Amino acid sequence: KRAAALAAMTYIDESEVLGVGTGSTVNHLIDLIKEKRLYLKGAVSSSEASTARLKAIGVPVLDLNTVGSIGVYIDGADEATQNRHLIKGGGGALTREKIIAATAQKFVCIADSSKLVPVLGAFPLPVEVIPMAQSYVARVLAGMGGQPRLRVNAQGEKFITDNGNVILDVSGLNLTDAAGVESQINQIVGVATVGLFARRPADVLLVANPDGS
Repeated sequence: KRAAALAAMTYIDESEVLGVGTGSTVNHLIDLIKEKRLYLKGAVSSSEASTARLKAIGVPVLDLNTVGSIGVYIDGADEATQNRHLIKGGGGALTREKIIAATAQKFVCIADSSKLVPVLGAFPLPVEVIPMAQSYVARVLAGMGGQPRLRVNAQGEKFITDNGNVILDVSGLNLTDAAGVESQINQIVGVATVGLFARRPADVLLVANPDGS
């Protein structure tokens, strides 16, 4: 994960605002920004957790609405394919991640080799849902052939996103046509977004092997 984050450092321009994602691989990126003593103009963060880490190393965290477009957005993935389609949202930040990816001129995905798969779908697909629509959306997803399960936290309570929503993790869907399924789920009333990044895939996918290559 650190090797993938290190490879992504070459895409960072200190004079631009950087889009920063969420998760363990991104945490390595933030650590490297500190170690390499990069002085970023600012960052837009996809989660409260990443925001806290960035502020702790002195990086100004900005509101996306005041920034406009982002030059480069760097984030990890839960699954990735050779054509740069992704499943994201294991950490629960999929909606904000998708917003930042949409505004970014270049989306760089960093991952370890265990995340590279021939076809998406072994990792349950996260779907962020407005709470009152939870049961309805679950029924529609089941009708599509999925097995939705409400995400809970370590205390056994509903996992609540930074946006105040819940997440359904869906197993069993056929994701061969990832872009088509992404569009179909996004059309379900009550869905905030789905953790498929196929209609806007990564522009660059950096996959690191256990030996660091």
